[in-house]
Amino acid sequence: MNAIMNPPHRRGACPGLSAPMQTGDGLLVRLASGGTTIGLEAVAALGAAARRYGNGIIEVTARGNIQIRGLTAASAPVFADAMAALAIDAGDGVPILIDPLAGIEPEQTNDAHGLAGALRHRLAATSFTPMLGPKVSVVIDGGSALHLDAIRADIRLRVSPAGWHVGLGGDAASATPVGSVAPADAAETVARLLEAMARHGQQARARDLICDQGPDAFRAAIADLLIEAPGPAPRPASDPIGTHVLRDGRLGLGIGLAFGHMDADALEGLIEAAKRAGARGLRTAPGRALLIIGLTAEALPALAAEAESLGFITRRDDPRRNVVACAGAPICASAEIPARALGPLIAGAAASLLDGSLTVHVSGCPKGCAHPNRAALTIVGSRAGCGLVVGGSARDLPAATIAAASLPLGLEHVAREVARVARPGERAADTLARLGAAQLATVFGANPHE
Repeated sequence: MNAIMNPPHRRGACPGLSAPMQTGDGLLVRLASGGTTIGLEAVAALGAAARRYGNGIIEVTARGNIQIRGLTAASAPVFADAMAALAIDAGDGVPILIDPLAGIEPEQTNDAHGLAGALRHRLAATSFTPMLGPKVSVVIDGGSALHLDAIRADIRLRVSPAGWHVGLGGDAASATPVGSVAPADAAETVARLLEAMARHGQQARARDLICDQGPDAFRAAIADLLIEAPGPAPRPASDPIGTHVLRDGRLGLGIGLAFGHMDADALEGLIEAAKRAGARGLRTAPGRALLIIGLTAEALPALAAEAESLGFITRRDDPRRNVVACAGAPICASAEIPARALGPLIAGAAASLLDGSLTVHVSGCPKGCAHPNRAALTIVGSRAGCGLVVGGSARDLPAATIAAASLPLGLEHVAREVARVARPGERAADTLARLGAAQLATVFGANPHE
């Protein structure tokens, strides 16, 4: 397989095996593995290939994809051939994300994998897919406990008693509903909706088209397929960390990657521990997590303890889960600060703030790749240092700027101030919002921007 390198730092590109992306530490490739069990031997081989052909850094993204870093123009094609031999999804084509427990959760009767396969087959026979933008994506949510409500997509399907409910341009809360279709028509429905997007060119996204033109054109494209059915009800948030009951009576253990990455040595240690525990494979999950599949109740505690000793997150209240950091400098050539290196320091300094009510986003640059949404506190890199954004995103203007070296101590000051002024029963996010950007900048030791 010949690798084709994308233009350096191209925004809006997705680094598939056939099109690695240039970054500060070499070429980056992404594998789409959500909703599919990878055998432990194949995972071990993936880790060995990441070490041999890249720099040994392996990431799991917020959407549950695997990324391999540090490849070269010479090694990327060889790595791609190795993944093909392991039958690991290359992730080329329109990204289709399936809920992580699809097909292995008790009482789940729909076939999300079958629908994804039918959709890929349908799209392979079309001529319009090259006209779609690289970030156009589809979510197929089969209704498992680890649902995909928090994942944004251009087209999202959620199983319902009547078939599949269709939403466009957002997550479960923000997507525009267009109706429901029968199971037999689901793949055709998605293909028609993607074709309607493709007519507007590679920059077109469902959300933007609906904002500009409304949803009528999309509804018209599938009008003959729509059926009468009630819309889906809201669901509680899902969390991959912890224990999950599987269809065969065994268990799955969900663990997190601190700041979204691990090295090949940690993965090797995890796989060896999983083998000793009798696990049969591994899946990825949104939220930068791994699911170890096929465990007995007796084997699970020891495996969780070994995973924790290797640096993985095994507790839902681990404060590192509330700090989102991109790769940062020098790994990413666009970054101005070492975001990933700052992550552990920030998690330690701000531990008392990280009560589950807020997210601290550390972004190497204003693109905000790791967390495009708003956060209670965003630390964004610039040539002047670390910009502080309160209640906004990395794209917003910072209220103040502080040197990267002063950041941990500044956060310690903020944590003490929040503890001092918090009202009874008030969570950290509410206290931060009440203090406001200007006061927080002063507490950080920075001068607010005019």
